Amino acid sequence: MAAALEIDVYVDLICPWCLIGKRYLDKAVSDLRHDAPDTQVDVRWHSVQLLPNAPAQGWDFKAFYLQRLGSAEAMRQRQAQVNAAAARAGFQIDFAGMVRMPNTLQAHQLLAFASTRLSAVRFAELLERLFAAHFQRGEDLCARATLLAIAGSMGLDAAALAQWLDAGHGQPVGLDVPGVPFFVFNQQLALSGAQPPDVLLDAMRQASAQATAGSVL
Repeated sequence: MAAALEIDVYVDLICPWCLIGKRYLDKAVSDLRHDAPDTQVDVRWHSVQLLPNAPAQGWDFKAFYLQRLGSAEAMRQRQAQVNAAAARAGFQIDFAGMVRMPNTLQAHQLLAFASTRLSAVRFAELLERLFAAHFQRGEDLCARATLLAIAGSMGLDAAALAQWLDAGHGQPVGLDVPGVPFFVFNQQLALSGAQPPDVLLDAMRQASAQATAGSVL
């Protein structure tokens, strides 16, 4: 009997560790499918808004981190640390091009809108595109025009999305997780943080084995 594996992942789009964690998860899922091709993997993404009290227009990115970290040198060191981790996951962050620390409410509403309209593969592509908007393309996730353009590029109905946003649909709910990214495997095993692929793969194998054992009892 094929093992079933449900993976719930909790993320925010302004968290670089969430993008790193996604890339690590992609690698771990690919490795699992290579080793156990019969395993049925269902990845479910959940929105967590880290800065719900941010103004609708967000904050100036540099000013936000200067206040948060205390100095330009501390900010430089933190960005270097994050980019070193990003490089291990196969990408780079363009901190120099980041202008806004956005309020991600409408971006999460877009994800909710897309969740019932896109396939799992296309949804993952949209998630990557939104991460790229913030971390690599210098786009403002606060700007509705940006979100509508991204939605349209994915084949979504921009006019319907605008109505969805105006109605306040799809807002992220408060979720009791210790931080993001946060991974839950078959609603049993949980891991917090951007864990490397081998750690995620071990958790997947363990959760799959438990599911298979339970199905034959």
